[in-house]
Amino acid sequence: MATRKQDYTEASIRVLKGLEPVRQRPGMYTRTDNPLHIVQEVIDNAADEALAGQARVIGVSLRADGSVVVDDNGRGIPVGIHPEEGVSTVEIVFTRLHAGGKFDKQAGGAYSFSGGLHGVGVSVTNALSLRLEVTVWRPDDQGNGVHTLIFAGGDIIEPLVSRPAAKGERRSGTRVQVWPDPKYFDSQVLPLSDLERLLRSKAVLLPGVEVTLQNDKTGQTQAWKFAEGLRGYLSQALAAEGGGGVSQGGELPEGAPIVPLFEGEQYAPAGHDTFALGEGAQWVVAWTESGALIRESYVNLIPTPAGGTHESGLREGLFNAVKGFVEMHSLLPKGVRLMPEDVFARASFVLSAKVLDPQFQGQIKERLNSRDALRLVAGFARGQFELWLNEHVEWGRKLADLVIRQAQARQRSAQKVEKRKSSGVAVLPGKLTDCESTDLDRNEVFLVEGDSAGGSAKMGREKGYQAILPLRGKVLNTWESDRDRLFANTEIHDISVAIGIDPHGPKDAVDLANLRYGKICILSDADVDGAHIQVLLLTLFLRHFPKLIEAGRIYVARPPLFRVDVPAQGKRPLRKLYCLDEGELRHTEDKLRKDGLRDGVWSISRFKGLGEMTAEQLWETTLNPETRRLLQVDYGVIDTDATQQRFTMLMGKGEAAARRSWLEEHGNEVEVDV
Repeated sequence: MATRKQDYTEASIRVLKGLEPVRQRPGMYTRTDNPLHIVQEVIDNAADEALAGQARVIGVSLRADGSVVVDDNGRGIPVGIHPEEGVSTVEIVFTRLHAGGKFDKQAGGAYSFSGGLHGVGVSVTNALSLRLEVTVWRPDDQGNGVHTLIFAGGDIIEPLVSRPAAKGERRSGTRVQVWPDPKYFDSQVLPLSDLERLLRSKAVLLPGVEVTLQNDKTGQTQAWKFAEGLRGYLSQALAAEGGGGVSQGGELPEGAPIVPLFEGEQYAPAGHDTFALGEGAQWVVAWTESGALIRESYVNLIPTPAGGTHESGLREGLFNAVKGFVEMHSLLPKGVRLMPEDVFARASFVLSAKVLDPQFQGQIKERLNSRDALRLVAGFARGQFELWLNEHVEWGRKLADLVIRQAQARQRSAQKVEKRKSSGVAVLPGKLTDCESTDLDRNEVFLVEGDSAGGSAKMGREKGYQAILPLRGKVLNTWESDRDRLFANTEIHDISVAIGIDPHGPKDAVDLANLRYGKICILSDADVDGAHIQVLLLTLFLRHFPKLIEAGRIYVARPPLFRVDVPAQGKRPLRKLYCLDEGELRHTEDKLRKDGLRDGVWSISRFKGLGEMTAEQLWETTLNPETRRLLQVDYGVIDTDATQQRFTMLMGKGEAAARRSWLEEHGNEVEVDV
């Protein structure tokens, strides 16, 4: 007997409150391989106190019971009643997502620059811990006060208790003891080497601040305190990797960098036209002939192992400075063209950026996405490096020689690939606007929806390595098309000839040496019709070009659906913010309100399609490798057979009944674009 499906009513909608979203989906907020990241969130808060000049000691202890203690001698988290929420402020910090000191950027705010500061971070730490104890030492009206609050699973089990400090007890600071909950993590073991590297980097980036690590299990205690900062750190790291070091007298011992380390720092002064007071960066760069490379970057003391726009800014600034030096001294051989990767190929660096309002990719903050950071670091680094090169011409010539040799090697490699491809190549499509480079790893082609958008993309692209192929209308649904008949369709014929690969099956042997582009990017409108075109092109590649997906060569570009125009605020100029969808638009508006802007001050525009975007807008949001959002297509956790079955159900002509059943089952999950 068939059972009636459960009713979908108003009562079916469940609202997750407090920290429940974190416990339901921990992977959205932190790494779940081990608890290091939730401990790092607490360490980051202590480091932010030191960055603000309020703490001189940060201590981390690994206890025998599996807990971790993070202690600082900063000001201590406020414990009084919050003026708006009506509960203790320290309770809000550990139980409310998006609450913390980093959101107050006005004059007199607690922090100008921050990476942690209670936002989502320590709330997530609390939610994913068996137990968390907070002790705050903070002066009060009656003298020194000691305040204690204890949580279990994110909930308060012992309310805030305050007492006078004992005689001789410290005056200020915060201590947080965390017992991570093993059910949320693949392993309960903290990677000790990663923790040591994190703490050492904090000490390097905070000269004069002492950072300690005590391990109760081994009885060992380590301490870091640096006065020489980034230069000494990079020299020691290169020496540890076998790259030698730089002597105090400036002489270069065997195996050291080919020129002395380039170091510098610059921060925006008050009244700067573009950036806020104190925004800027500190860096040190070394070039070596061979050996391992050391590349570390930080934003407001937060490690960014996946890089981001601040690293791109350093790359762009150094490249433009070297290029200008080479051109001024006429050092470039005929036929050689420099690329940014030629300058950066043998560069090791440590970069520490200070950004007023950093935008990270995801909660784990591995990559910086702030577009302004690229111009910030590029401008400061270029000016100082140009001066450095012109003051040390001989060093500049040695560096230029290394860079030119890298460019020549790259071009020779590309020419070898071109010779293998030279025979039997079909005539390229007339509407393909090709790129100049033949470097497979750099080249990319955009399959663009419509001639109008194709025109904007042609004007906005970087012609050195970006090609544009406009597509007219919607591509044929090829899931059940005979491979021998594919070339009867003009669009599919042009795609195949442009990329240099013929249609094939999953078990066919395909020579990818004929591939003309390292990235094949689907670029369609951000609306429903654009999504349909994406699906049709993905169907084509999955069915008839599966080896390209296996090789990681297929990408989907994500253009924005909305533009938010924000008027000038004090010293901050007019801003244009781009949002992918409704959710990102709501997040942007919430952030503008937290920044003190009133509703209605900003204006919102919705792009009807890519053709409405100017070439400059298309470059900034969708084409520029440093600021765009590009998703790589792969099979993910679903096996290829399951993927094939799902596409057969969705795209097969004889699967109408199966599609109808699937839609009835999952129709409530759709987000309607009206």
